Amino acid sequence: MTPPLSDNRDRDPELVRLGERLKKTRDYLNMSQQFVSDSTGIPRSAISDIERGERRVDSLELKKLARLYRQPVAYFLAEEKDADASEYSLAGLPRALAQLTDGDARTVLEFAEYLTLRRAAEREDQNAEGGSPTA
Repeated sequence: MTPPLSDNRDRDPELVRLGERLKKTRDYLNMSQQFVSDSTGIPRSAISDIERGERRVDSLELKKLARLYRQPVAYFLAEEKDADASEYSLAGLPRALAQLTDGDARTVLEFAEYLTLRRAAEREDQNAEGGSPTA
């Protein structure tokens, strides 16, 4: 086991970025560290250390976390500070769509159109209120 790092200055920026992405995703999915631990077999204290960038993640642990979070491993390892999970998730979309029925594929397309229109409406609302639009 990798010993915890004692000082923030000693933390590897890549470990910090990885930990932040893992925590952000876990929080978004409304999962507790205990739930993640129970689901992956990774000790809860290790999950906490990983999210703080104080512990390295081995490849099998990262694979388990990515599978639980339903995100590609590549998203968590991306070099870009503001990486967008959707950019990495969309890479597998053609393979997933190929397995759908025609009706299911139409439903997915309709939902994508709905999301596009909803996002446009949110931007209009923000512009009308004088706020800056979000991505």
